Amino acid sequence: MQMTPSVQAAEDRPAHSKMANRDKELEEEFYDKVVDLTEYAKRQRWWNRLFGKNSGPVAEKYSVATQIAIGGVSGWCVGYLFQKVGKVAATSVGGGLLLLQIANHSGYIQVDWKRVEKDVNKAKKQLKKGTNQAGPELNTFVEKSTEFVKKNIVVTSGFIGGFLLGLAS
Repeated sequence: MQMTPSVQAAEDRPAHSKMANRDKELEEEFYDKVVDLTEYAKRQRWWNRLFGKNSGPVAEKYSVATQIAIGGVSGWCVGYLFQKVGKVAATSVGGGLLLLQIANHSGYIQVDWKRVEKDVNKAKKQLKKGTNQAGPELNTFVEKSTEFVKKNIVVTSGFIGGFLLGLAS
């Protein structure tokens, strides 16, 4: 049985089209996997890998630049106020101690230094006993703070930078 060239070409077409269809299916499957990978990458941001899957409620609402700006401005305000209040507090405490020392030296007041030393040593012992156990309130505060930082890493980074700039200004 001899085939004419036109019959031979007709039989080769389905085989060729089968391979073409198979190549097309592989290409579509590959494309679907690439699209799935890009979707996965969009859902799995770099901070999710670093700080867990709970990060990002604010990240979903605002752009990164807005978050950094909000954190930076609020951090700068807090840092500036912290600097000013810190200066006033340090001046008040230092001035009070200076006035007490001058009053002691001038004879206006008498300080029983042995009693002061005894009270300080007693306070040291109590602090040593109490430092082994942190209160549950402190533990929950630390846990909540850590969770907040994880969820709002971009805003927190801006806040820290702004805070340091506020302290320096």
